[in-house]
Amino acid sequence: MEGKVSVGIAGLGYWGSNVARNLDRIPGCELAWCCDLDPARLEPLREGYPGARLSADLDELLADEGLDAVAVATPVADHAETARRVLEAGKHCFVEKPLARRVEEARALCGLAAGRERVLMVGHLLEFHPAVVALRGLLADGELGDVHYIHSQRLNLGKLRADENALWSLGAHDVSVALALTGELPAEVAARGQSYVRRGVEDVVFAFLRFPSGIVAHLHLSWLDPHKERRLTVVGSRRMASFDDMTSERKLTVFDKGFDPEAGSPDDFVARSGEAWSPEVGDEEPLALELAHFVESVREGRRPRTDGESGLRVVTVLAALQRSLEDGGAPVELEELRGVPA
Repeated sequence: MEGKVSVGIAGLGYWGSNVARNLDRIPGCELAWCCDLDPARLEPLREGYPGARLSADLDELLADEGLDAVAVATPVADHAETARRVLEAGKHCFVEKPLARRVEEARALCGLAAGRERVLMVGHLLEFHPAVVALRGLLADGELGDVHYIHSQRLNLGKLRADENALWSLGAHDVSVALALTGELPAEVAARGQSYVRRGVEDVVFAFLRFPSGIVAHLHLSWLDPHKERRLTVVGSRRMASFDDMTSERKLTVFDKGFDPEAGSPDDFVARSGEAWSPEVGDEEPLALELAHFVESVREGRRPRTDGESGLRVVTVLAALQRSLEDGGAPVELEELRGVPA
């Protein structure tokens, strides 16, 4: 594709406004349309994005033959339907996470994108975070040894939601990172949670993923907690690493800690506690990196890092966890979901 990539955005709430801001700053990208059902959200944009056309009707965007792509930042319940309309109109599509709320919806979107030869990318933001990219590099280089387990905490006294629980609101981030770091789908998952504030909507969830390789992951998700934490720890056979997104510096730290066999006694081990160090990590805004990757994927006609299939995998795991949640924490094997609507 030659010239600028023309992109519109559907959904201009809190996060959608961040998407619009970043799209407007990407070299070679033209923010051509801003769309939201609430006209009150559109008027303040006239001065900030004078070159963009404003509309409360998605069909206006989709009818523009000069529009190359649409970024979908609508409420989660509308993701699948809005993305379907975008793809059927022949536009490339970026969808905020999660791709859909049902496995079959996510699978259908992947098929539609492939059939129309359109780029479908999901906003798994943390996979573009410089610290997570650096962590993946450490794992690939064997710096941590064999991965034993992953532990993540995504906590806050956050906004209560009526249309999604803490698993779907927060868990997509950590599930996507766990899949990216392990390079595999879990064989079995389980989840327990509790609804303390709003009946029927779990505000705290503890999720467990067991991978075929033997790696396990534990996710603590809550918007009912006195601490705001965004932390992920990876424990390996050689070293350990921690990604803390709440710190302004040293977001990634490697700990030279573990157990070494005691000399002359193969059944005994000695605890090792060496120095900690922090790799150099860029300070680029992850959303800017993610959207620039989408625009470049559209321009070059290539598969993005977090494509539709990636989104489908995350939705599959979330659906399995939701099923376990509803069954009181009973383990769910991923094979059980094949052919079963979720």
